Amino acid sequence: MKNIKKYLFMLLAVAAVGLTVQAWGSASVQTDGTVAVTPATEQTAADADIQIGESLMNFVQSMGFVGLIQDWRFIVMLVIACVLVYLAIVKQYEPLLLLPIAFGMILTNLPGAGMYHSELFAGGHVHWQGFDSLAGLVDYLYLGVKLGIYPCLIFVGVGAMTDFGPLIANPKSLLLGAAAQLGIFATYLGATALGFTPAEAASTGIIGGADGPTAIYLTSKLAPHLLGPIAVAAYSYMALVPVIQPPIMKALTTKEERKIVMKQLRPVSKTEKILFPIVLTIIISLLLPSAAPLIGCLMLGNLMKECGVVERLSKTVQNELMNIVTIFLGISVGATATADAFLNWQTLGILVLGVTAFCLGTAGGVILAKIINLFSKEKINPLIGSAGVSAVPMAARVSQKVGQSENPANFLLMHAMGPNVAGVIGSAVAAGILLSFLG
Repeated sequence: MKNIKKYLFMLLAVAAVGLTVQAWGSASVQTDGTVAVTPATEQTAADADIQIGESLMNFVQSMGFVGLIQDWRFIVMLVIACVLVYLAIVKQYEPLLLLPIAFGMILTNLPGAGMYHSELFAGGHVHWQGFDSLAGLVDYLYLGVKLGIYPCLIFVGVGAMTDFGPLIANPKSLLLGAAAQLGIFATYLGATALGFTPAEAASTGIIGGADGPTAIYLTSKLAPHLLGPIAVAAYSYMALVPVIQPPIMKALTTKEERKIVMKQLRPVSKTEKILFPIVLTIIISLLLPSAAPLIGCLMLGNLMKECGVVERLSKTVQNELMNIVTIFLGISVGATATADAFLNWQTLGILVLGVTAFCLGTAGGVILAKIINLFSKEKINPLIGSAGVSAVPMAARVSQKVGQSENPANFLLMHAMGPNVAGVIGSAVAAGILLSFLG
């Protein structure tokens, strides 16, 4: 060990001498012991100092801190992203998607990181020629959103986790799910009147369906520059279902209506559950081809669940596939929330119109349930109409909770699941209608 240390010391000494000689060049030692440096060596040393200074300057300028100082909007966006992280972790507001979205916002608003370049997707098109020299990690991930891949894969998982039995047992639920889409089209008209383009108005209105993947799918097709604000609004309002819906439900119903007890649903056979996704896919796709990608993927996942012969595939799409796609979708959608796209009056308008659409959708389902009661012998509890929005199963649980607050013996959950799953179908159909007119 001592010899090794000795040899290492000798090598370091030789290297130091070599570097010194190289640095001093033709320096000579005078008789008085001073070192004389030739003019050429002085120039070399000066050039070296300049190069070091330039390198240090370039290094400092490449730091993200400089970008933060130059543009305060980056700081604002990072603060907003951190607030969303807090809501996802501490308040548990839709954490599975809100957390990746918030972290995607952090990544895209780090100056100099080069994760996402909006110019590669300018004008609603993918500019492939710029990918070789400019694209960052999130640019490649965002292709799954831009090409409509992630939302459809999410729908396969949603279908595999959905039980359409309550809807099959009570077909009236389909009407309630359709009525809850009122908010989408009413907000579309309102946003158009306020100056939004038809494509932007449609993308804003779809927030009322309370269906995140559908909102992302439609917005990526019609108004990709609004994807960040619309995704954040859609998932934020979905998380706030227990806060937004109860006041509307109580305002539109009487105490007696909220106490209505509904009959137990009939059993649904396995054959019905298998035929339902096949028949519905064919009918809706023939009537509205633009809705086929979302409806087809939703029903494929459900058929995997109900047929009972591909259990391994069903578990995969419910878990591994769903989780992986959720991560990629969240990060890439969050990355579109740049300062230019987010910090403007249009974003504020989207947030206001989005909650308006959501409230109108809730009201639409409740009002239609009350209208049906006028012509039906078997009364339905209007509270289940509020579950017609697509927030599964949260909206159904809210109907159950509000109903039990008036009548503890009342169990509305399974009845509310009918309109709730109908809302998933309804929002996909609404997106297809808007695409067919505006796409």
